[in-house]
Order: sequence, then structure tokens, then C-alpha cells
Amino acid sequence: MIGTSREGDVFTIELQRPERRNALNTEICELVREETEKSITDGARAIVITGQGSSFCAGADLSGDAYADGFTDTLFEMLHTIDSVPVPVVAAINGPAIGAGTVLALAADLRVVAPEARFAIPAAKLGISVDRWTVHRLAALIGGGPARTILLGAEEIGADEALLRGLANKLGDLEVAQQWAHSISQLAPLSLQHLKMVLNDDDTQSPPPPEQLAALHAAWKSYDAQEARKARAENRPPVFRGR
Repeated sequence: MIGTSREGDVFTIELQRPERRNALNTEICELVREETEKSITDGARAIVITGQGSSFCAGADLSGDAYADGFTDTLFEMLHTIDSVPVPVVAAINGPAIGAGTVLALAADLRVVAPEARFAIPAAKLGISVDRWTVHRLAALIGGGPARTILLGAEEIGADEALLRGLANKLGDLEVAQQWAHSISQLAPLSLQHLKMVLNDDDTQSPPPPEQLAALHAAWKSYDAQEARKARAENRPPVFRGR
């Protein structure tokens, strides 16, 4: 499900589920979290996360256990680990990053994006929603207007626009990401740790107000979410009713 490698002080974690375009399930989220934590124990000074094949990550595996109890908790634990480890994490976005794939990219500190990459969070097409952390992190990176286009308009952006908006830091492939990570690994660790903590203090750390949490849960448990799943299985557009 994942592969790991080490070169000097740089650890690379690769999602290895190309037959599902590296879609996330409970197992792969747990493995990424565990390997991220282990890399810190083993002395990592920079971490690279990428995907095998032509996709970075197609999001949560909607044909797997993405709707099962506990999946979102496992997903958020992985994201929080990436967000909170004391070293820079570089995402090498080698292809489409959709839904939770974009969220995984947002958890990284830096993003190196291949020309064929694209980003989207189509939650509103699925009758579900995303958490406060995702909304605020996306807005902090690319601005409120573009974040609204991606979230409320359910539109995607490509590599060039991602670079223009600040979602991508550089254009390039895995080799470029790893070379950058090696350069970063030579910098002062305590400086990087402090800077990462401050940069990630972007209104994503506080818990959501009760009404926001209730609205999130209502979307996931709604008729519309069930309708989207049924429509997907029947290969037709969903008919949403707002309930």
C-alpha cells in the first residue's frame, strides 16, 4: 500500500495503490501516519510524500471504507501528523490530487507540482462536505476568492494556476522535490521547526464551533449524500434535495 525509502536525512513515502489511483482507505492512512512518525524517530530532517503511477491521490476510496465509521478520524489523524511533525514535509504532486488528495497536499508544508497535476475538492458534487481545517488551510494558501471557486463552485485548477495562486511552490517531478528536500535538510532544524509552527498557526488549529460541526455531520448523513452514492453506482447525475 505504501513504499518508503531513505537518502541521507530525507525520507520518501510513496502511496502505492495505482490500480485505485492511490485512493485513501483506512489502512493507507494508518500506514502513512505510522511511517511519518517513524521517520522522525529515525532522524528525518525532511519528508517527501508522493504517489505511484500517474496520480498523486484520487481522494477517499468511495468504493471502499470511506463512508465507514472511523474513517474520517483516521484520515484527520494522518493529516494532523503531517501538519505537526517538526520537519518540513514536501508533497511531490505527480498527477491529479482530488478531494482528500488535495487535502493531503494541503497538509504538506511545500508542494512541487508536475505539469499534469490538477487539484479539486468536489464535496458539493458528492453531497458531503469538508472540515474547518481544510477550508481555512486552503483559504490561507490561495486566498478566499479562489478557495470559494474550488469549494463552492466545485471547480478544479491545474498546475499553472496552482503555482500562480500559491498552492504550488514549484513546478517539477519527484526528483525536483527530493532535491529540494535535500537542500532543506541542510538548514537549521530548530529554525525550521519554529517557522513551520508559526506558518501553520493559520486559524486551522482551533476546534470548530458547534453549529459548524453539526452542519458538517448533517451533510455526511444526509439524503443527498446517499443519493450521490446511488447515482455514482448507477452512472447518472445525482438529484439533490437539500435534505
